[in-house]
Amino acid sequence: MKTRNAIALTALAGIGLGAAAMQGLHAQAKPPVYLVGLIDVSNEDGYGKEYAPKAQAIIKDAGGRLIATGGAGAPVQVTTLEGEPYKGRLVIQQWDSMDKIKAWHTSAAYQENRKIGDKYAQFRFVVVEGRPQ
Repeated sequence: MKTRNAIALTALAGIGLGAAAMQGLHAQAKPPVYLVGLIDVSNEDGYGKEYAPKAQAIIKDAGGRLIATGGAGAPVQVTTLEGEPYKGRLVIQQWDSMDKIKAWHTSAAYQENRKIGDKYAQFRFVVVEGRPQ
C-alpha cells in the first residue's frame, strides 16, 4: 500500500510541476509584432508584376506572414469607418519579434527589391508590438 501511495504522490507532484512549468512558458511567450503598410501605388502594372510577388516571397522567406492586403488596385477593398477614406493600398504583416522584422527590413533581398518598388509606389510602414493574450 505504501508503494502505491508513493507512486500516486510522485505522479501528482509531476503533474503539478508540469503545470507550473507550462504556465511559466506561456508567461514568457512574447506577443507577435505587426507591420502596417500604407502604399500609394503610382503604376499598378509595374507594382503588381515586378515588385509585389517578389516582396511577398521575401517576407515569407524571412519568417513574416501576410495577414491582410487591400485597397486601390487590390481584389479586396478597405472599408473606412471614420475619417477620410484611404485611397492607397494597405498591408498588414505579422512577425514573431521586432528582431525578425528589423532583419527583414535591412536584408539585401528586401533592399534590392525595394529599389524596384520605389519606381512604382511610395511606402509608409509602422510597426506595433501585439498585446499579451
